[in-house]
Amino acid sequence: MRNVDKYEEFVDLVHQAVYEVDELRACSEEDEYDFERYAPFIEALDASLRQLYDDIISGKYGGAGQGSDLPYMKIVNRFERDIPFRDLLKTINAAHRKGWR
Repeated sequence: MRNVDKYEEFVDLVHQAVYEVDELRACSEEDEYDFERYAPFIEALDASLRQLYDDIISGKYGGAGQGSDLPYMKIVNRFERDIPFRDLLKTINAAHRKGWR
């Protein structure tokens, strides 16, 4: 996990996470094993990340340094071993909780 130094980097990371979910979905649609592996969480993770990104873009994002986890962290905590980009999600959450420099 790395530190996020500025707001623009945070926005880019969230956008990257949305892209990663899209890629994960595409892979799971091609492979039955992957579909079964990711089906329990992919929709909820996608919805949570898209909501965060939409809130950022629309100006509704409450800001960093809130001290609480983002909603998708419940999914990450439960399915961590099955999420290939879990470190990215943890980095975004840490930046949300602590803010950036």
